[in-house]
Amino acid sequence: MVNPPHEAMHQIFRHDVHLFSRLKDVLGLPLPTTVEAVVLPNDLTETRPVERRVDTLLRLDSVKEGSLLLAIEAQGKKDRAKPASWAYYVSYLWTKYGLPTALLVVCQDRATAEWAARPVASGPAYMPTLSIRPMVVGPHNMPVITDPVKAGEDLALTALSAITHAGDPDIGGILKALSTALRDVPENVADPIIEFTAQGLSKRPAQHLWRNLVAVDLSFYTSYLAEEIRAEVQAEIQAESRAEGRAEGLAQGSAAAILLVLEQRGLDVPDDVRDRVTGCADPETLRVWLTRAVTAASAEEIFADE
Repeated sequence: MVNPPHEAMHQIFRHDVHLFSRLKDVLGLPLPTTVEAVVLPNDLTETRPVERRVDTLLRLDSVKEGSLLLAIEAQGKKDRAKPASWAYYVSYLWTKYGLPTALLVVCQDRATAEWAARPVASGPAYMPTLSIRPMVVGPHNMPVITDPVKAGEDLALTALSAITHAGDPDIGGILKALSTALRDVPENVADPIIEFTAQGLSKRPAQHLWRNLVAVDLSFYTSYLAEEIRAEVQAEIQAESRAEGRAEGLAQGSAAAILLVLEQRGLDVPDDVRDRVTGCADPETLRVWLTRAVTAASAEEIFADE
């Protein structure tokens, strides 16, 4: 099933078709300088009823060395069947377009990245025949961009840095740098970056941090996306406040019940006992004290063994 992080990991290359060209320094690849990049149809389905669809497909054109195809796959976990599919994609595209074809795999965790980078051959070791060895982008080789100035120089690369480092301890610094950099750009430029980042962080703790940064640091944005995120954050805050209010009300009710039981039984309730009971917010502790208040010989006995 396609999920938001999966979509963000490859669609960001469609949004900024020159992003891969700027990744060559990160990956240490001797790629020619791209003059133009074109998003091609990603449907690799044959006439027979077997669907083959690469996540994103680009054609990179350069003056000196011609064109090459770049198939981009987002990979969230290890999958034994994937290398065979990747080999099919590359060989099919090579055959269909007659152009050199490369494969880039984007991952969010080191274990998956290490797995994806291993060369896999279609044949036995003594006769490999067809081998597949993708280039891999992930937390192991993507830069950690925490400087707002550097983030502003390349917003898409910073968003990809955040997506690939979604589970890392450095994610807070990356997100803060990105939200700070986005303050200085038009909304139509910021909106897709905000959305890709939110998608890429989906279901991770960092997503909550990103939404809060968008709600606070980018509060002046009036776009639909920014307004939607702010509304969601506000709804969460209100829900938490209601939950805290209910818990506080239950604690106050339990404390009042304890004091009432003690007083109705004719027991003296010193100020220190009253203060300790009314100052307690733990429901389980209050329940124990209420149970003891029914039979205690003195108000102090409800704290027995504590």
